[in-house]
Amino acid sequence: MRILVAIFTALLNSLLPWLARKSRPTAQDGDPDIQTRDKLRKKVRDFWLICFFLLFIPATAGCVRTVYVPHGTPVRLRETVKDAKVWVKDADGQVVAGRMDLPEGWFTLPVEVE
Repeated sequence: MRILVAIFTALLNSLLPWLARKSRPTAQDGDPDIQTRDKLRKKVRDFWLICFFLLFIPATAGCVRTVYVPHGTPVRLRETVKDAKVWVKDADGQVVAGRMDLPEGWFTLPVEVE
């Protein structure tokens, strides 16, 4: 174990001065790059704005009151439903597809189809 510590210490003693020389600042390090700085600031700002909207918008959009209506219970329409797809019977009593406006105030309920 002492041999491994001695080898590791010798490596660190030889590498640390070399790393210290390589890490000295150069003339280019002190020169600010304004364009790169501005691009980075914009990316960081955009990231935080997106995070804010992803967290804030769903929190406010979820403020909707939901009412449970049991199956088979009729409900009254609060506003007119334009161009609703409906099933109607023709003159022969056959069920055919149709479209119509369902006026405000009409009652709707599900019908069990056999």
